Parts: sequence; C-alpha cells; structure tokens
Amino acid sequence: METRELAYFAAVAEELHFGRAAERLGMAQPPLSRAIQKLERRLGVTLFDRSGRRISLTPAGEVLVREAAKVLDAVAAATVRTQRAGRAVPRLVVAMKAGGDGGLLPEILAAYRARPDAVEVDLVLCAVTERARMLRDGTADVAFLHSPYEDLTGFDSEPLREEGSVAIVRPGHRLATRPFVRLAEVEDDPTPCWPGRHSEVSDPSVLMQLVALGRLIAVAPESVRDQLRRDLVCVPVLDGPPTTVVLAWPEGVRSRALAAFVHTATMVAARHSTAANGDHLGKGAIEQLSGSLPPGIAVSRSMQTGVGRHAVERGGEGGVPGGAAHREPGGGDG
Repeated sequence: METRELAYFAAVAEELHFGRAAERLGMAQPPLSRAIQKLERRLGVTLFDRSGRRISLTPAGEVLVREAAKVLDAVAAATVRTQRAGRAVPRLVVAMKAGGDGGLLPEILAAYRARPDAVEVDLVLCAVTERARMLRDGTADVAFLHSPYEDLTGFDSEPLREEGSVAIVRPGHRLATRPFVRLAEVEDDPTPCWPGRHSEVSDPSVLMQLVALGRLIAVAPESVRDQLRRDLVCVPVLDGPPTTVVLAWPEGVRSRALAAFVHTATMVAARHSTAANGDHLGKGAIEQLSGSLPPGIAVSRSMQTGVGRHAVERGGEGGVPGGAAHREPGGGDG
C-alpha cells in the first residue's frame, strides 16, 4: 500500500461520503472511487459497505482506519524530525507542563550544561494533553510524563522520581488543618480526574481556580507544592496512588543529543532518590550508550504565543552513537 492510498482511504472513512472526501482532497470523485476500489482489490477485502444510502465501514475497514492512522502519523512525524535534523543548529525540544518535572529540572539543566557537545535545548511549557501529542507528531523530542496517569504506549521511557499524593483544598475546607488524610475522606467532595485520564479539567490553572472557589478538591502528585498558589493548602494523602515522573521519547528513535539529556536526567534523579528506589533509577538502554555526551549553555526565557520557552544556547554537533540497543533514547536534532 502507498501512503497516498491510505490518505485517500482515511479521508473517505472520516467523511463517509465520496463526494465530500474528494472535495477535501482537492480531486474529482471518480478517480477517488477508483483508487479505493483498487485498494480493496489489492487487499482482497471490502472496506466500505455501499449497499445503503450512506456508506459505512466494514469490519476490515474499521481495522484499516486504525492502522492507517498510525502509518500516516508516523510518516508525518518522520518528515518533521528529518526536517529538524537538517537544521544548521541542532536543537532538542523538551515538553512539560508547569511543575511537571518533579522539581528536578533546574539541576538537570545545570548538569547538562557541563557536558561536552551539548546542543541547544528548547523547553516548551504546554497544556497537559499536548505533551504526548508533541512526541507523536515529531515537534518534541522528549517529554516529562506521569505514569500511570498518562499512556506510555509507543514511547520508551526512564523513571525519574516516584511521588506520593496530596489533596489540594482551600484554607476553609474541613480537611485543610489535618496533618494527613486518606482517600476515603475525600470521596464526599467533587474531584476531577487527574489530567490524562478523561479529566474534567485539563488546564491546571483552571483546576486550581475551581479549588480556590470551593467547587472541588484535587488529588495531585506531591511536587505540585512547588507551584501551588498561596491561597491553597496541600494535605498529604497517606493511601494516595503513587505517581512516577518519567522522561519519555518516541519508541525506537535514536539521537546522541537526547541520549545525553536523558542520561543526565537519570543521574540527577538517582542523586535525589531515596534508598528504597535509588538502585533502579537511571538504568536501561542509556547505560549502553558510549562516547562523550553533551555542552555548555546559557538559559534564556522568552514568550511565544503564550508558551514559555527556555533556550539553552550554545551549539555542538551530535550524532547517533554506536552500539546502542533497543531502548536507546533519541529523536532530537543531531
């Protein structure tokens, strides 16, 4: 199958109308119909049920819709990554939500700047739902994600820090003066799902505003304390679900620049870890990378369309290290 054929099929599958799909694709309907028929003959299956007034997908068509989306997304992401890799000045794009680094980022950047051959790093502060999308479409190389709340399917990852949970309440709330609470004690209050699992509120600032207004309480990773508004209170949740802050990147994508960043991050995290979990942090495919890894930098901040960025400025050339195995991090420019 050709990607062009999959794009044609995807358009018809979304529109469920050959005429509208043809208009969307900027082509006449007859050649589009012939292309779909040719694809069906090649696969030996019927993709659309044309017996009614409105076409519908067959079971085979339903399968191809899912598979075609993966292929088309992968091709689009490969195009973006290739174009970025061809830039004169390599860059590494790191996506995160505000406060989503588990308090590790300042030290990670400081340690990374001390490495030889560092590339420029852009830190993009984005909405909760945007980080995984940026990894998948190739606009970000690595992201701080939170397991188990976010789906890591299709990503390689390294754990950085495991956190407990806190309940976030306004000062006058019945739990605000408690030294700790249990989950059963917050069940009577309206609570949104933590962003990542069909959450009611995907913008943390909106979530905090609703908490301050007394509309709900939130259960969140304990590192949220560092970003908390002064008019809110954090109460530890003894039996709250643990959250693991991880660095994630597209599965199988390779880059020396990203390998250096992830290696640095895991070493910083290991220094911060407790004796209980310190032994397993920072291990994985990173240890299989060889050669010297990343440079000195100067961190600056600018605002672009409402998104905060830190540019780690100073160049260097990267490359794909030899001898890397399955979970070798990558995807950056270099």
